[in-house]
Amino acid sequence: MNTDLQNVGTVHTIWRYPVKSMQGEMVDEAIITAHGLRGDRSYALVEVETGHVVSAKHPRKWAQVLQCRAAYLAPPGAAGTLPPIQITLPDGSTVTSHDPDVDRVLSAALGREVRLVGQSPDDPVDRPIREANRAPVYEIESAEDIRLEPMGRATPGGTFVDYAPLLLLTTASLQWLRTITPGSDFDVRRFRPNMVIEPRDEAAGLVENDWLGHHLQIGERLTLHVFDPCPRCVITTLAQRELAHDVQILRTVAQHTAAQSVTEAPGQDMPAVVGVYAQAETGGTVRSGDAVQVRR
Repeated sequence: MNTDLQNVGTVHTIWRYPVKSMQGEMVDEAIITAHGLRGDRSYALVEVETGHVVSAKHPRKWAQVLQCRAAYLAPPGAAGTLPPIQITLPDGSTVTSHDPDVDRVLSAALGREVRLVGQSPDDPVDRPIREANRAPVYEIESAEDIRLEPMGRATPGGTFVDYAPLLLLTTASLQWLRTITPGSDFDVRRFRPNMVIEPRDEAAGLVENDWLGHHLQIGERLTLHVFDPCPRCVITTLAQRELAHDVQILRTVAQHTAAQSVTEAPGQDMPAVVGVYAQAETGGTVRSGDAVQVRR
């Protein structure tokens, strides 16, 4: 019975990031499960010296990782072993995950000894970290001024996602931010969503915040629970291919956005948020152009 479903837009773009903290790929369709988008953040780099997962949230050490781009050599299937990936390095050269020299090539490109892994660690000490010092972001002078803390929410196993299986963003949010600070480039790639949704009826502002605590139906079968806003971190400011380093991105977000937590800290205002976290309750395939409906 779908009488309580309200059409709120369509799927504009779908994004998959095969390697944590590297640039990803825009795809026409993808399989969604309780673990997230199939093949998303299924690989990561591990620093050999420390054994820690590499994250661009440590820009002094790892900002260069975001200059790399990863893509699957074939679309991941619904089950079984994931296909190999190709990584494009900052100098434009490429290496594949099944190349026996992949670790040596990546280490040389990044200036630190790393290895490419496809199994997320069980030890929470080695898990990725969440940016914590969000409130005074507009006062920072450089990306390195932002402190970090261990993340606090468990995620489904098998991937290197920081906090939640899926991240949703609307075209309306990006356009709204552009009107506030027109001199900065609020490119979707800075915000690393899995799905970008184009709202209907030219809705404006942080439209996705209205979905917090509700369920979305996408296409005929996929159902997502939207459970918390996404606090933004230093990665939004870092240079990528065709994107310059710009601290003003995060300053704008910190000064002009906030939303109440639904799951992590119910009722508590969370500053510097753009986009919403979600998890699939009924899996399926998402395709560009799919209708998006909210269940109130």
